[in-house]
Amino acid sequence: MSLAQARRIAVRAQALDGSAEGILDTVRRLGSLQIDPIATVATPQQLVLWSRLGPYDLAELDRLLWKERKLFEWGAFIWPIEDFPLIRARMRRRRTKYTWERRGNELLRTNGRFKRYVLRELEKHGPLLSRELEADLMVSREPHEWWGSRKVTLMLEILQGRGVVAVVGRRGGQRLWDLAERWYPEAETVPLAEAERLLAEKRFRALGVRYEKGNWQVHPAAQDGPVPRRTTFLSPFDRLIHDRARTELLWNFHYRLEMYVPKAKRQYGYYVLPILRGDRLIGRIDPVLDRKTGVLRVQGVWWEPGVKPVPLQKPLRSLGSFVGAASIEH
Repeated sequence: MSLAQARRIAVRAQALDGSAEGILDTVRRLGSLQIDPIATVATPQQLVLWSRLGPYDLAELDRLLWKERKLFEWGAFIWPIEDFPLIRARMRRRRTKYTWERRGNELLRTNGRFKRYVLRELEKHGPLLSRELEADLMVSREPHEWWGSRKVTLMLEILQGRGVVAVVGRRGGQRLWDLAERWYPEAETVPLAEAERLLAEKRFRALGVRYEKGNWQVHPAAQDGPVPRRTTFLSPFDRLIHDRARTELLWNFHYRLEMYVPKAKRQYGYYVLPILRGDRLIGRIDPVLDRKTGVLRVQGVWWEPGVKPVPLQKPLRSLGSFVGAASIEH
């Protein structure tokens, strides 16, 4: 398989060829959407869908999550509900392998009284925000060297990871928590090894190609073919470029998220988005939405060596429409 073929297959597998047909279909094709609160323009979960669909109704994503329950949130990802049996296998697995898992076990052991309080409050009054739960029953009220001061949220996240509580909605952008048994559907039991095998297969299918032992491997269901020359911007969390080493192998495109880099040492910007045109990564752009003025401001554009600049008005208008910008400064 040539590099050109691998690029086309990767883009098509990720539904970045204009073939995406709605939010639910897209999430199913991708397997999951990573959640992150950073939103210089829009959150990653919103941007990943926009890159494929163009402007869409955000209320529909909420309906699919919280009303129709065709999607669910777990572990900082949005998943199709049909994958819940596989995720439940992860929820039920033993947690002793990693240091952070053992720390979670320790927190549960030393704060059994607080855990019981949280579950009792959710049973009586849920759904609740984390701030509606008191932390007074925690063993130590001082910031912990491992857990910091986010102890209520951390307890909820640990219980979510184990399938005891669930995120059941959002209020003002904040997670609403309730007992998992009142939220998740009945599901068959899948052994962990089988669940991991099936999830790995879904990831491979969503990527289209992977690089192993010096060769590109293509998924049997992947399709090659021309990719339309549509131009869009990618979230730093987009699965097309999430594996930075794979991105460099496929496109010779070196990309790093610089929001944790001191400003004086940044090469490009705080939250720069790769520019995809057809099946090529041709540059990067630094758009920021000023929510007070409604201005979508482009702070910089950088083209890859040898790339002839292309007009960006169309994708910028699409992005501006999606985020509700009143004007665009480019």
